[in-house]
Amino acid sequence: MTNDGRGDATRSLWCLPSIKGLATMGIGSPTITTMLALAGLALPAAAGAVDIDGRIDPDEWAQARHVTEFRKVQPFSGDPASQATEAWILATPEGLAIAFRNRQDASAPRTRQRVQRDFGDQVDRVNLMIDFDGDGRTGYNFVLASTGGIGDAVITNENNFNDDWDGNWQHAVSEDEQGWSAEMLIPWYIAPMQSADGQTRRMKIYLDRVIGSSGERAAWPQASYERSRFLSEFEPIEVIKYSQSLTAITPYVSGLYDNVGGGSDFEGGADIFWKPNGQFQATATLNPDFGQVESDDLVVNFSATETFISDKRPFFTENQGLFEYTTPSDFSQLLYTRRVGGPADDGNGAGDITAAVKLNGSIGQAKYGVFYADEGDDAGRSFAALRMVRDFSSQNLGVMLTQVDRPYLDRQATTWGVDHDWRPSARWNIRSRLFGSRIDQAGQRSDDTGATIWADYQMDHGWRQQWIAMHFGNDLQINDAGYLSRNSLNYLHWEWRKRFDQLPERSRYASKQWRWRASTTYNDHGQRLSNQFRMSREGNLRNGSHDYAQVNVNSAGVDDLLTRGNGVLALPPNFNLHYEYERPRKGRWAHEVNADLVTGGLAGNDELGYALEYEATYFISDAFSLYGGAYADETPDWLVWQVDNLIGSFRGREWHLNAGINWNISARQELRLKMQALALDADNRAAYRVAGNGRAVASDDAVEDFSIANLGFQIRYRYELAPLSYLYVVYGRGGYERNDYADDALPLLQDSFGLRDDEQLLVKLSYRFEL
Repeated sequence: MTNDGRGDATRSLWCLPSIKGLATMGIGSPTITTMLALAGLALPAAAGAVDIDGRIDPDEWAQARHVTEFRKVQPFSGDPASQATEAWILATPEGLAIAFRNRQDASAPRTRQRVQRDFGDQVDRVNLMIDFDGDGRTGYNFVLASTGGIGDAVITNENNFNDDWDGNWQHAVSEDEQGWSAEMLIPWYIAPMQSADGQTRRMKIYLDRVIGSSGERAAWPQASYERSRFLSEFEPIEVIKYSQSLTAITPYVSGLYDNVGGGSDFEGGADIFWKPNGQFQATATLNPDFGQVESDDLVVNFSATETFISDKRPFFTENQGLFEYTTPSDFSQLLYTRRVGGPADDGNGAGDITAAVKLNGSIGQAKYGVFYADEGDDAGRSFAALRMVRDFSSQNLGVMLTQVDRPYLDRQATTWGVDHDWRPSARWNIRSRLFGSRIDQAGQRSDDTGATIWADYQMDHGWRQQWIAMHFGNDLQINDAGYLSRNSLNYLHWEWRKRFDQLPERSRYASKQWRWRASTTYNDHGQRLSNQFRMSREGNLRNGSHDYAQVNVNSAGVDDLLTRGNGVLALPPNFNLHYEYERPRKGRWAHEVNADLVTGGLAGNDELGYALEYEATYFISDAFSLYGGAYADETPDWLVWQVDNLIGSFRGREWHLNAGINWNISARQELRLKMQALALDADNRAAYRVAGNGRAVASDDAVEDFSIANLGFQIRYRYELAPLSYLYVVYGRGGYERNDYADDALPLLQDSFGLRDDEQLLVKLSYRFEL
């Protein structure tokens, strides 16, 4: 930890690490004052309000902690930052205030591109990350670009960022010849916090600054989300305890006109937020309108596993981090909020959410969460979840329960889980999960369990090892409330990694990371799905670009999902190569490239497929850009299930066209245009029946060629009336068509532009009132 070096306790001791435990006696008591005086220390005076205008006023920040020891963490060399960076940290009654002063000379060209909320663009920016309870369980990231754009995210599982959450916090920037400055104010009501002893609160913090033109990241403390431990490596601080209460009501009205069906719909409802103190908060939504103001990417899925789609609905993202219960399996979680209001059990559209409520709080050192949502109509479901966690210094322990009542299906699904995170030393990070399900349906009961453990070991000189083991029982079912891509799985892998952060100056790369992984996967019946060897290399270039290359070599195995329970298909060995390159904006252009070479199907390595994608963005100005891209692939032996144990082998070809406009009209206004057209063509080569021994036996069954055209088009205007208060005007059009014949790319794409299954105009107004 650092301060300004002056020894002035009223400036450097806004936090009190050397008197931890004494503050419980009361700041104003003669006893603590005497003890501090004997130690040569003094308590900071209560900080006054800070004007968040982007200009760092020395008088306003006179009592702040001054941080100057920013070290390079991308690359992770620990060297001093190439551009001088300073920060000030100050606890005020209104919230935690942070200021950055970022020097930037001509050797680091400035980026002045305007960005939208939760941007992923490579621009000049600063990050503030806070673990309000200091237990390594949940963190909050606040990012501010040099042009004023913001982003925010919730951090869980040490280094998992979810930017679906949006918070209400103050921010401002300013620029001069020597560099740029940033100020932030994070209100105390933004997140639930445990009760604090005495007059001080212990939390953890992390600050960093990114130079857009090179990708260099300098941070305090020296920690990186690219390492196995990140959130638990934040710097502990102790601040004067403040508390804020807040009641906020966000009513909305919306109107939708269906230009295809000719009907219209008007809705009204409200979101309610109540936080009487730091240890409790409640959120509720009444008759929520989840009209599509965000457009999901087009997906055509013929596999037996479900496509995961993240949730951006405000109620479900507000302080959802406590309910995070994940495993190493991709996207798996016990509570997947897209289930609420998802496809109805009777197959007639989406479920109609009547109301939902969520409670977060703490009792002593334990934190709890309660979630409940109810859908109307005869096919409506009810969702409930209970979460409790407890921090024990070097480890966390949690439990979770979910229950879904589905009367239309005469089904009740219950899941339970116990999670344990253990950090026995600075090198080890061990996370384990034990969970299970109970399904009661039509008088029948089914139970099963799952367990996972993953351990990371940080070694010297950039080396790291990782072990992961997973078991999902054959009858494990968590997808009524959660998400699991598949059950009946036993998986084990061992991985070595090596980072290179001290590369020669003549190298194009600032850092590289190599990985080598060996894994084996069996289902719960003892059948081998695959053994795999993976090698990958990730690189960060000195010009801010990023690339990644990976090769997977897979053994022979079986596919036990393809026929949906009607047989297990034996498959030969196969491999795939993947490469991606992203170059951020240089001048007026930015580029992205992805390429794949793949084998598979019954042909194994005898036939080679490919995929190629390219997208370019052209910046007419810092606020206005156009983008366009294309994707094409060919799969020589694409296996598609037909019925029972019948499968078809197709030569599959797919093409995408993507285009759009991003116009950041002002700090409060933006206009987005997004178009996606998809065409898929499948030429039948042969039909097969899957025999009892797993072999594919040629069949005379008729399997037809087919083709698909799909369109998604949206124009969205958004105006920010006030923080978290918006006017949306959205026009959307789309369609899907499947034909029983094959066709070429151009006719299929042309057909997609004529699709008009849906055409809607949506206007939505919401306004947040803080009481």
